[in-house]
Amino acid sequence: MFNSASVEPASVASVTIGTTHFVNAVITRDRTRLSRVAVLRLGAPFSKHAPPCIDWPSPLRNLILGHHALLKGGLEVDGNLISDIRKNQIVEQCKIIKEKGIKSIVVNGIFSPIDTVERQEERAAEIVKRELGDVDVVLSKTVANLGFLERENAAILNASVLSFARQTIASFQEPIKKLGLTCPVFITQNDGTILSGDAAACLPIRTFSSGPTNSMRGAAFLVGKQDHGEAMMVVDVGGTTTDVGLLLANGFPRQQAAYSELSGVRMNFSYPDVKSIGLGGGSLVRRIEGKMHVGPESVGYKLPEKALVFGGDTATATDYTVAGASDVAIGDPSKVHGKLSDDDVAAFKTETKRMLESIIDTMKTSPEDLPVLLVGGGAVIAPDELKGASRVIKPQWSGVANAIGAAMARVSAVVDTVKSTEEKSAKEIQAEIEEEARQKTIEAGASADSVDIVEVESLPLPYIAHKSRFIVRAAGNFDYTRSADFARQHVSADTEDRKESVPQQEHDLDPSSTDSDAVEADPAVDVNFSTYEPKVIDREWHISETDLQWITIGCYILGTGGGGSPYSTMLRVRQMLRAGANIRVVSPDDLKDDDRIGSGGGAGSPTVGIEKLSADEMMDAQDHMYKLFPGGRATHIIPLEIGGSNGLQGLVLGASSNMNIPCVDGDWMGRAYPTKWQTTPVVFGEREIVFAPVSVADGNGNVLYMPTATSDLKVEQVIRAALSQMGSHVGTADGPVTGAETRRWAVEHTISLSWRIGKEVARARKENRIDNVAESIIDAVGGPETGRVLFKGKIVGVERKLWMGHIYGEVIVEGSEGTEFSGKIKIPFKNENIAAIRLHEGVESKTGEEKNEDVLAIVPDLISVIDAQNGEAIGTPEYSPKGIEIGGPKGFGLNHLEYRPLGKFVKPVSVIDEYDGN
Repeated sequence: MFNSASVEPASVASVTIGTTHFVNAVITRDRTRLSRVAVLRLGAPFSKHAPPCIDWPSPLRNLILGHHALLKGGLEVDGNLISDIRKNQIVEQCKIIKEKGIKSIVVNGIFSPIDTVERQEERAAEIVKRELGDVDVVLSKTVANLGFLERENAAILNASVLSFARQTIASFQEPIKKLGLTCPVFITQNDGTILSGDAAACLPIRTFSSGPTNSMRGAAFLVGKQDHGEAMMVVDVGGTTTDVGLLLANGFPRQQAAYSELSGVRMNFSYPDVKSIGLGGGSLVRRIEGKMHVGPESVGYKLPEKALVFGGDTATATDYTVAGASDVAIGDPSKVHGKLSDDDVAAFKTETKRMLESIIDTMKTSPEDLPVLLVGGGAVIAPDELKGASRVIKPQWSGVANAIGAAMARVSAVVDTVKSTEEKSAKEIQAEIEEEARQKTIEAGASADSVDIVEVESLPLPYIAHKSRFIVRAAGNFDYTRSADFARQHVSADTEDRKESVPQQEHDLDPSSTDSDAVEADPAVDVNFSTYEPKVIDREWHISETDLQWITIGCYILGTGGGGSPYSTMLRVRQMLRAGANIRVVSPDDLKDDDRIGSGGGAGSPTVGIEKLSADEMMDAQDHMYKLFPGGRATHIIPLEIGGSNGLQGLVLGASSNMNIPCVDGDWMGRAYPTKWQTTPVVFGEREIVFAPVSVADGNGNVLYMPTATSDLKVEQVIRAALSQMGSHVGTADGPVTGAETRRWAVEHTISLSWRIGKEVARARKENRIDNVAESIIDAVGGPETGRVLFKGKIVGVERKLWMGHIYGEVIVEGSEGTEFSGKIKIPFKNENIAAIRLHEGVESKTGEEKNEDVLAIVPDLISVIDAQNGEAIGTPEYSPKGIEIGGPKGFGLNHLEYRPLGKFVKPVSVIDEYDGN
């Protein structure tokens, strides 16, 4: 056995700690460790419909969010000002913040991560510091990257734990000094790399998933490169929480998608797909109203003082484990043997087993059993058999898996920015950013010769001339020759008058309160799928939150890779529902000939959409349309396109107070297309011009009205030309068409189609059938004649270029060996996916020529690519000959390819027809 006491202090180069203290404070909603936060947004009027913490569980939002205000400021994507900041506005908010006693403030500006010139967040922070003195001011740009809501969420959580983080890190550093160690203390962060102590004290959120990350990396080490080369679930049981993640066959944790979620809060951190529950060795065990509760409250690190087996007075999970197992020797077993009732011990075991099986089941993507690897100091409380586990493995040294993972950590840095490619090539700019990332990594402590660029992504921004987003990550080994540089750093805990925590509320005095364990229901999943029926009265479908969630999922899939994320629009519709709005959908079959059907949607860059959230541009465009249009206001609204964010705009506009009209169950595309002229009204050709008059608004007071045009193509060209001067994202309103025209032109029942797709995805998630969700979707929308699973695999390459405002490129997907989906396919795209093409190497055709590729599917077929959290492609509508010209291969410049339908069109079943009168 290795004896650490024999190690000379001078020979210790560094101490690396992986901690769950900060994330535990959030998960358990510990009022003594979380500070109230004030949020100052810079960017009015944008984001007005999505206030801070809009998508948080209400108990956590009520706990942390103390104040918020939307102020002038913010940048456009090209670096121009939405508005400059107003000192008087900030000073006025500081007075309110001071009155409320809040000492943690977040400043979040639109496009702040690319703001290197105006320094709006920095200038606002200087004003706050001058007005409020010794307070914490967190700049959102220092916490996370592009993605306004997600960056703000991360910044708020970071601000809330800052005071506790300083106290904790100081408590780490003091014993290190007492041991005579002069080495630096590092904290591991979410990606398995390390932060210096002072950096972690400023950005504790970057350590939130370091515990499970370290444990999963350590677990992979403990079982070799992998146990029989198979995926396994890692269950890391600590003192307060249990973290569960999937360790892939390659020995690396499964990563979350573009966004991560913690305790119901969505953030734009990339880290392993890990879910946490309040279960650990220190969890409190008690009966409340006859039911056994285990956690989420915990004695945590005070287990050796508080637990019964150590002479304490608190019944913990460890006590009940010792009482129920004669072979578990922790503390003094005689203090619990025979002193905890057999019924309570049995109930504890049942509840613990249920909690673990539930979280494992949630993390699985298929119903098959898989190995479960138990690690962590609290693993002793877990049973040896679990439902859903093919076997339960407790490797030797499993209790120190976290330490092993921490010892393997490296140093890293990331640069995420938007740059102009007008004067320099993308290649030259990328090289400069790579060098910047290397230097940041070296500054963080890496040795120069060990730094590698481990991730590079270049994303040209659609509809924005000469702008690209670059994301570069570098990593290297710590340079131990520079240990002294980091050893000098020291974090001081807050003094008593500096500390501030969330005030205790009256109901918290009840020790049996389980509010901290409250989890808001997910309306998409937490329903009985076999009995749920939408509310349809007199052939009007009244949208519920469950309907909205399913429609949102379906809209994104129908976007076929484009259309922008509907997430922020969904939040807006949800807020309207919760405020009492009646959101109605009617069938196009029920329209009268003389009804007036308006249309509206957004145009511009999806990258702008994730940062500059909506103001009132959609409604401004509608209002100005009907001020100038002589034909009268619309009686109904129809989405321009069902794919992506625009698929929900009909619900927003229809339910708004100054319209209050139903939305038609249909759209003009049946998907997402890059341009307005690629629509069914243009295909039918019954009018010389459909999309004039048109009104365009930027949400910041600028409105364009175009009463006439020579063609629908010219309308599109004018709007695209105006985009760059209107913030690269606008709302549009089209002059209304008649009900009779809508019945002929609309792609029918596409809101119903979105609903059915989303329902199947939600059902697959609940039943852990993500692996075959594509097949379920196809069955739900018409069966195998309507669609096909083309391929399953992983993305191994992406190329992009910007031409005439649109993103062109291709995705390469590689199938898994030994499955029916072997080899590779490529998916060319122009904003949306254009085709799916199988690639061949060295295969000859019947003519003797080398055959390099087969077209599996091509537009106007819908080609969707989704990850394990979503669904797969759906069936195809058949177009007229002119429709193929506009929306088929030639419409995307692929003149050498011919459209052959993938399947047969089956008209989507109307939700209204199915459920009316039920």
